[in-house]
Amino acid sequence: MASSFLNFSLLFITVYTADAYVEFAVDRCEFNSPELEGIRYIYSHYYNKVEYARFDSSVGKYVGYTEFGVKNADAWNKGPELAARKAQRETYCLNNVRNDYQRALSKSVEPYVRLHSVVPPSGGHPSMLVCSVYNFYPKQIRVTWLRDGQEVSSDVTSINELANTDWYYQIHSQMEYTPRSGEKISCMVEHASLQEPLVTDWDPSLPESERNKIAIGASGLILGLILSLAGFIYYKRKSEGRILVPPDPGLALHFSLSDQS
Repeated sequence: MASSFLNFSLLFITVYTADAYVEFAVDRCEFNSPELEGIRYIYSHYYNKVEYARFDSSVGKYVGYTEFGVKNADAWNKGPELAARKAQRETYCLNNVRNDYQRALSKSVEPYVRLHSVVPPSGGHPSMLVCSVYNFYPKQIRVTWLRDGQEVSSDVTSINELANTDWYYQIHSQMEYTPRSGEKISCMVEHASLQEPLVTDWDPSLPESERNKIAIGASGLILGLILSLAGFIYYKRKSEGRILVPPDPGLALHFSLSDQS
């Protein structure tokens, strides 16, 4: 597992002026295990963003990077500061690292699996199946292909675990696939977060692109029917709301009298 980092900063302001001078120190614990031998302790002194001296537990003493830093490093290496700084690897880092492992690094996250087909550019095979596994932690994982329940080892390529920069990982495994009548192809994932292997079956009924076209077409048809029905209902209600005005009765009587004369 890649090294993890635990950082604590202490900021000491020495002078407040229009052009402020700033000095600060940083304790840093780098580790790849919760045990003391897997921990590296670094203590750095900075002046105006420039690191001028550092204690590194892997070196075992202070090292200066500027003229001022070299003078201070020599003095600290000859005084009680060196023994106190060496002890910080255990007293300062060890407990924090173990707490970090317990709260975060020992946790696991179940993977999400997507099984789909692609057409290889070479055209050597009718299609290629891809088993993509996303957002799992820790990164140790096993992805295998099954044909009718039996593990497949030939025509399979895998990509190493890829970090997502957010502590999660992904992996992609490909298998060259020639369809056979009645066979069952599956992708099996084994991971620390799973109580049992996660098996995803491939559905060869339609290629994924065709299924997408059908889904889009069906959605458009349903939307068209809904709009047509809404228009018909609106027209019907509009028609039923009209009021027919009867003719003027006086006008009808006038016509009747004129006919008798």
